[in-house]
Amino acid sequence: MGNKHSCCVYTSPSKTRGKPQDVYGYEEPGIDVHLTPNNRSTTSLPGVPHISDRENYPEDVKEDPTSDPSLRPLFPSRSQSEISKNVRHRSRSKNHKNRRKSQYDNRVLQIQNTPVLRKYSSCSTIFIDDSTVSQPNLKNTIKAVAFAIYFHIRNRESDRTLEIFDEKLHPLSRDQVPDDYDRRDPEHKHIYRFVRTLFSAAQLTAECAIVTLVYLERLLHYAEIDIMPANWKRIVLGAILLASKVWDDQAVWNVDYCQILKDIAVEDMNDLERQYLEMLQFNINVGSSVYAKYYFDLRALADANDLSFPLEPLSKDRALKLEAMSNEDGIERINQKPTLVRSSSLDGMTVNPRLSVAIIS
Repeated sequence: MGNKHSCCVYTSPSKTRGKPQDVYGYEEPGIDVHLTPNNRSTTSLPGVPHISDRENYPEDVKEDPTSDPSLRPLFPSRSQSEISKNVRHRSRSKNHKNRRKSQYDNRVLQIQNTPVLRKYSSCSTIFIDDSTVSQPNLKNTIKAVAFAIYFHIRNRESDRTLEIFDEKLHPLSRDQVPDDYDRRDPEHKHIYRFVRTLFSAAQLTAECAIVTLVYLERLLHYAEIDIMPANWKRIVLGAILLASKVWDDQAVWNVDYCQILKDIAVEDMNDLERQYLEMLQFNINVGSSVYAKYYFDLRALADANDLSFPLEPLSKDRALKLEAMSNEDGIERINQKPTLVRSSSLDGMTVNPRLSVAIIS
């Protein structure tokens, strides 16, 4: 096989290579076949584009904020109305209280309720936090992602869902699900505790939290469903499961999550992952520009909800540390201890070699 002296090779005096039908006596049928994203690969599912075309979607990417860097994510629009509503409510309640109090009481109340002063950078001092695009702060990133999920649930447009995500049909624990489980919106702290528990047990990174939000919004966009009280836990669990396998550089198995959520079966986790991938059309790619877009929008959401990152003055050591966190070998270089430099003594600097010292007893 493959030898040029094989008996199956047709010899021709022409230098050009013959067509397959000339060599083997085969004639192609008169069917004009055009390769499209649907039939480029015979083993792919119908409607799923080839992997070489994942980067160049003709029309879907233009409408998908999780793949197009020029479009804003979904959660800023869902959170804007809630933030504006809270600001107006606080303003009205404050004005109402001020009208009923005296001038002295208002002054005392103003001093007691003075918000924490925010640190701003100047020409001589720069205040900056330790969170960067390449290595975000884990705790604050999870809180910001929990806020995004919270506003998705609070300001959903409808209650569209699927059976695989229904917590009543597929419970995560043996505890009885309340009767009003599909009508009671979870609070931000409940979402944060659920996500933090999974991230702490699986030892996931902050970048994985951002990719989790990307997969969650991509599911809402592709499957045309809404995240709601009845399905938010399983939707978030599926997004974390995929993000940990795709983004995190470690081997993660579904049985690992079954050890965290002890009452869930491995078959249920496998079915959740399989249907999640099918709804995403196996599009698990997250570009660097999309990742950066979600990172900065999450920071803006955190600032709008008074979730400030810890700010400290920028020193030379912190500047070197932040610079090191931006590349791969930086952390090892920062943690590396300085090596001792060998120096010559005065005796070693003479021209003549030093003789051995004799000890006379």
